[in-house]
Amino acid sequence: MTLLTEAEQRQVAEAIARIERGTDAELVTVLAAQADDYHYIPLLWASLIALVVPGVLLLFGGGWLGAGTLMMLQWGLFIVLALLFRIPSLTTRLVPRGVRHWRACNLARRQFVEQNLHHTDGDTGVLIFVSEAERYVEILVDRGISSRVDNQVWQGIVDTFTDHVRQGQVLEGFLVCIDACGAVLHDKVPATHTRDELPNRLVVLD
Repeated sequence: MTLLTEAEQRQVAEAIARIERGTDAELVTVLAAQADDYHYIPLLWASLIALVVPGVLLLFGGGWLGAGTLMMLQWGLFIVLALLFRIPSLTTRLVPRGVRHWRACNLARRQFVEQNLHHTDGDTGVLIFVSEAERYVEILVDRGISSRVDNQVWQGIVDTFTDHVRQGQVLEGFLVCIDACGAVLHDKVPATHTRDELPNRLVVLD
């Protein structure tokens, strides 16, 4: 997994600045490598498998194995699997999709607050959030936007961006998403005065 280079991050920042010139909305983009380290997942799966394997061996004719041998096998299996499952690509696959999206969803909401999107003039903050490992994309908007734009509009943009993330096209996804958001915001929340309350840079969480 590779987050965007500095040059690519500048492209995102320039796209935001261009869009904000035509709207009162304040856009912030956040890209996270992953929403959680999931340290407990390798240990959980390794423990479950290590507990089950001795019983399975005994059930299918492993009665000749002594208690000491089974215990050594159990401990060895636990250690090997706990280390193996710490490989990031494996860890992510071991986490249920619902859990991955729940963690990413929570991080998106924390970022909305931490980036001060809830304190913009007219409540016009817009967060474009991506968690790469979870292939999770979400657009969060404050009250000043949600009162003018139906949520289904954002969902269509999110679905398109998610497809880009699945294909490893994160930069292209950001640029397409920002342009699509801009088209909506220029129509529904047009610029009434010059403003730039929040930084336009891409916030990277690695």
